Amino acid sequence: MHRPVLWSVAGNDSGGGAGLSADARAAEGCAVHLCPVVAAVTAQNSLGVQRVVPVAPEVLDAQLAALATDLRPAVIKTGLIGSVDGVAVLARWLDRLDADGGPRVRLVIDPVLGASAGGAVFADAALIDAYRTHLLPRADLVTPNRREAARLLGQPEAQSLADVPAQAAALRALGAEAVCITGGDSPDGADALDWLDTPHAFGWLALPRLDVRHTHGTGCTFATTAASAMARGFVTADALVLAKMATTAGLAVGHAAGQGVGPVGFDAGFAADPRWLPRLGCDEVPVSGTSGPALPWPVGLYAIVDAADQATPLLAAAEPALCALQLRIKRASHPALDDRAFAAEVRAQIDRTLAQAAAMPTAARPVIVVNDHHALVLDAIEAGTIDPAGIALHLGQEDVLALGPDGRAQLASAQVRGLRLGVSSHSLWELCRAAALAPAYIACGPVWATTTKDMPWHPQGLHNLRWWAAMSPVPVVGIGGLLELAQVEAVAGSGAACACLVRALASRPGEAEPVAGRLVAAVAAWDAGRAAPRRPAPDWPQPSLDPSDAVSA
Repeated sequence: MHRPVLWSVAGNDSGGGAGLSADARAAEGCAVHLCPVVAAVTAQNSLGVQRVVPVAPEVLDAQLAALATDLRPAVIKTGLIGSVDGVAVLARWLDRLDADGGPRVRLVIDPVLGASAGGAVFADAALIDAYRTHLLPRADLVTPNRREAARLLGQPEAQSLADVPAQAAALRALGAEAVCITGGDSPDGADALDWLDTPHAFGWLALPRLDVRHTHGTGCTFATTAASAMARGFVTADALVLAKMATTAGLAVGHAAGQGVGPVGFDAGFAADPRWLPRLGCDEVPVSGTSGPALPWPVGLYAIVDAADQATPLLAAAEPALCALQLRIKRASHPALDDRAFAAEVRAQIDRTLAQAAAMPTAARPVIVVNDHHALVLDAIEAGTIDPAGIALHLGQEDVLALGPDGRAQLASAQVRGLRLGVSSHSLWELCRAAALAPAYIACGPVWATTTKDMPWHPQGLHNLRWWAAMSPVPVVGIGGLLELAQVEAVAGSGAACACLVRALASRPGEAEPVAGRLVAAVAAWDAGRAAPRRPAPDWPQPSLDPSDAVSA
């Protein structure tokens, strides 16, 4: 395996807990080649820091010059720099790397401005100003804790969760492309909360707080894991999910070293352990813990049709039946109708499909899912004209965000009353956001390239589908590009609960093979895949988006 190169320009911790020692553990655990560039030498142990000596600027410059000729980095991560001259040297090398014609080098700044133990201060006003002037405008990601964020901004430290998002926005206004203000050292309750503000996503990343003593090096571990994931091709929002997972897993395996607080460890299997998958909220209010889906989700084939008329032959097909059938009725398919008439048409098609399903034997009856049209469904549930337990609602991530806090509260109320929710996901942060909504299932896609929707996401492939199925707290539906029986069999063997078929089961004018025949063949392929030996889930997912691609947060 090719290992991308990461430079860490940071301090040496003589006690082996933080700084370049922690960076080396994290980079090795992430299969990244670390080049440790010593920017400062510290005299410290587990009880505190006794002395910090920045290296001479010519020594720092010589280290970077040697690396630039042979080990050009994908990402540079900073820790303790310790001097204005050191910042200036690094800034000059960033300019040179930008001008050398190679791939753009991404920059992650962990602003180590003081010691967490003992309170030693490593940065004066001049050094803070150098960060603002020379590093923040170049940064792809800055990962301060709340105390460091306040010092960079020259503001009081955030006294409540409500103050944190504004400080992250202020740091982005200084030029940083993305900011994550970590909160593991802030006692906010049962969850450790990190606020991320990136071009792709924002919100509180949450995992239960671990009651552990050995926490030295958490900031270094977090920033280096994020930088390592970025070096491996992940966009910043996804890299922060992996950093949250790695740091929490590392806290669980910290150890004593000396009389004081010991270092966090690094669990190289963190990315394949579902215990560490965080939740991501949609709002500035942290998401609360969830108890899982209101109702179980069935296993089998999941069909998507554009109209109730297309559902009829599928519902009338001889057993074996579908486990779920989704109505995806698009506004563009009814251009002659005004909004009121279109809403009435959608409701009529929903009612007709529900009635057809209700007439089927209970054992063969699929779950009827409505794609989008959340206002119609949720209002009908509140009015008592649709039984929430008799229908499911599928939403894309953009639909979830568009609901706003009030709409999401209405959705949660309907879920408590029995409505099953499905949510699309295409990336790690979307998986975490979906998991926070207590859905009945999470869709992973596109598994293969698809023409049904224009999207920036790379195909997930079976690699990511297996990872999703192993890591998701609820069943996973594989969707996108399933046209052949071999693909249905492969999705079944991945651990996914459902294989979603769109074009494969669509009615075709003049077709020789009836829909029922294709459905029976697809069910046989599904059964074969479920019976086959299952491959283990991957240790890491693969990136599903290029860093230059833009999607809605």
